[in-house]
Amino acid sequence: MRVLIIGSDTPVGQALRRLFTQREREFLGLKRSDCRWNRQRQAKKALRRAACDLAIDLRLQASADGGLRVHEIDVDRSRWLAKAAEASGTVLLALSCARVFSGAALRPYREDDPTDSTSSLGKLLISAETEVRRRCERHAVLRMGPVFAPTGINAITHMLNQINSGETLHLSKERRGSPVPVEDAAWVISALVDQYSCGVQAWGNFHYCSAGATNCHEFGEVLLAAASQFRDLNDEAARERAAPQAFNWELDCTRICNTFAIRQQPWRTSVIGQVKEFYAQQEETEP
Repeated sequence: MRVLIIGSDTPVGQALRRLFTQREREFLGLKRSDCRWNRQRQAKKALRRAACDLAIDLRLQASADGGLRVHEIDVDRSRWLAKAAEASGTVLLALSCARVFSGAALRPYREDDPTDSTSSLGKLLISAETEVRRRCERHAVLRMGPVFAPTGINAITHMLNQINSGETLHLSKERRGSPVPVEDAAWVISALVDQYSCGVQAWGNFHYCSAGATNCHEFGEVLLAAASQFRDLNDEAARERAAPQAFNWELDCTRICNTFAIRQQPWRTSVIGQVKEFYAQQEETEP
């Protein structure tokens, strides 16, 4: 099965490229700058040129986790891509995130729960998901917890850059979820591709997040403990910040386990390795 990675320069895209190369899977990558289509025929042309059996769309997940703005044109691009995939018989795997939910639930969100986010980001993500489901029959919308990586724009690089600048992290205990190491995100996507290539016909929404729900403050403490092995940190490196409202974006991963036998992996064991890689890359770029 030939795979097209749309957003191959995102953290998840880079991890997928490494994993697919190791596994000798045939793939083609499109950078985000090559996916800023302004018309439907541009998306159709990109998919036709790739001559792929399955396309993985990482654009919106990378923007959401990186704190980048999502625009109406991004929803249009999801619609154009879904229509092109349907016309060509291509399987479409679109990454989304838990921000389609309001965060008001007191339990993990299931795939069939109403997408009730009222934020501008959440509404656009909901619209993009809807277009994928409506326009392409053979599709999977994979919602993930926030993906962290030693490169790109995400929670770990943002926090570590703040620490290096001598800033204090102000972290809330009221914002809960389950982060996902980038290598685990790539592993889950690769497992889905493997099973679709074997003829599995399982479509719709799926959830994946790592084992061990946490909050921003606890995640920051784990990150600081790892960073302290490579840098001297002051006692005020992190402080608890009170939030006016509690949010819970934990995802129920029962369906992906029952359908594809994909089980949740713990996120904590990946932090030290990613922090080490972050500082190693910094040392390489320092004059």
